[in-house]
Amino acid sequence: MRYLHTMVRVTDLAESLAFYCDRLGLKEVSRIENEAGRFTLVFLCAPDDEAVAREAGPLESRAPMVELTYNWDPEPYQGGRNFGHLAYAVDDIYAVCQRLKDAGVVINRPPRDGRMAFVRSPDNISVELLQAGGALPPAEPWASMPNVGTW
Repeated sequence: MRYLHTMVRVTDLAESLAFYCDRLGLKEVSRIENEAGRFTLVFLCAPDDEAVAREAGPLESRAPMVELTYNWDPEPYQGGRNFGHLAYAVDDIYAVCQRLKDAGVVINRPPRDGRMAFVRSPDNISVELLQAGGALPPAEPWASMPNVGTW
């Protein structure tokens, strides 16, 4: 048994791709449009996993991926927090959080400790960002920033 991907249902594919790709930095590696089932699947991976993910395709890849599932017929999704969260290691948590903040993403749990932060996707999926290696020294404005909403 091996891990393939995590599926997240999204209500607005363009808005979700803007968050996951343009802001968070994931890469789209595969897309499946299913007219009979009336859905689109978009498989994403972290930049460091892109070559491995593209090599075998979404169902055979050894790279962990996120599958965005967009159902063409609208239906309400609630309880995104019940899902848990996605987690990504980053090289510089302060730089990533600043880039996200500059792009209009709310930093729900700022990286006060130099190690961990949380943001949310447009569909309220929590995304945890963890500093690769050891924690960075606490730094402003993050060290004194309060939590916002839930994470």
